[in-house]
Amino acid sequence: PHSAMRTCETLQKAGFKAFVVGGGVRDLLLGLKPKDFDVATDATPAQVTELFRRSRVIGRRFQIVHVMFGRETIEVSTFRAIQDDAETDEHGRVLRDNVWGTQAEDAARRDFTINALYYDPVADVLLDYHDGVKDLRERTLRMIGDPTARFREDPVRMLRAARLGAKLGLSIDPAARAPIREMAELLENVPPARLFDEMLKLLMS
Repeated sequence: PHSAMRTCETLQKAGFKAFVVGGGVRDLLLGLKPKDFDVATDATPAQVTELFRRSRVIGRRFQIVHVMFGRETIEVSTFRAIQDDAETDEHGRVLRDNVWGTQAEDAARRDFTINALYYDPVADVLLDYHDGVKDLRERTLRMIGDPTARFREDPVRMLRAARLGAKLGLSIDPAARAPIREMAELLENVPPARLFDEMLKLLMS
């Protein structure tokens, strides 16, 4: 859509990298109509808001920028770094995540291989860091990194795995599926607002 294209063009003209990322790219490759489009960039939230008059920074744990085009909102996130010393709670859930990094680091930080696809709509180039296209062809939902560690960082990923598997007709990779039953109780430590948001997505899919 014009809004996603304009966001990427504006960021690139200012000298930054900008890619459509995640579910929007995944759904396009599957021949589905994406619900929304997210953009990932090496510009910081403050630099993004300087470029777009109708924009605002939201979130504390994970800062992103909402760029508004009429009724449409494009979610713009800055490339995240890999953190070995991130602030976590006693269960391992990451509490603060606003350290900026490279695009390769950002790809490694994403949950599933099929969500680590970066599309540059200006140059018409697709970057695939973790064989996400191959997994889409094989209809497999595979996690990036060690599933146990990734579920501990963000337990909502367990619900997301179930939702995406069912919604897209993908089989969950056995390595990602196995820990879910024993780690399910970690969902009790997730803030209610985040669980509510994910449950809405479950019920609406």
